[in-house]
Amino acid sequence: MNVAAISEDNRRKLLEVAAEEILEKGFQATSIGDILSKTGLSKGALYHHFPSKLTLGYAVFEEVFRPECVARWTPTLNDSDPITSISELLRTDMGEMTDESIRLGCPINNLGQEMSPIDEGFRQRISGAINHWRSDLQMALERGQEAGTVNKNINAMQVATFFVASMEGCIGLAKNAQDRELLSNCVEGIINFLEGLRA
Repeated sequence: MNVAAISEDNRRKLLEVAAEEILEKGFQATSIGDILSKTGLSKGALYHHFPSKLTLGYAVFEEVFRPECVARWTPTLNDSDPITSISELLRTDMGEMTDESIRLGCPINNLGQEMSPIDEGFRQRISGAINHWRSDLQMALERGQEAGTVNKNINAMQVATFFVASMEGCIGLAKNAQDRELLSNCVEGIINFLEGLRA
């Protein structure tokens, strides 16, 4: 492996381990020492890629947490029947969700709750990701309205905002209660709400 490949491999290790630590402990409690210990890399290797803990945190958000969220939702967004697509995705996600996922919650929501009040860089990144998700859902609902599968009288922007807030709330409630059944019931409630939006 050449030097450039080794460097990129090290960078990827740092991002992956940092993501695990941040999801488990939160950004503020995450220790650079623990990340280096788990990766086996030196401080020099870390600071070669990330000049500070904050820049590492931003990179974890942009390159690990945000793409994972976007990748899950993108396939549903071009469907002419978004209600069916979104409902199927929610049920699939629910079936695949591990106890660990419920315990740890949504990384984007976790960071938003922890860091938005105290760091503008995180706040802007998290707000941008959520607004992007909301906008994509709005466009999906509008395509459904044009295709005749979604009620033309609904306000797609309001519904998309309500949906995102409801999903994040469901995950937060389940994390706090450590209760899979609570999450399942909450998701089914959202699906029932979506079914009421059909044309």
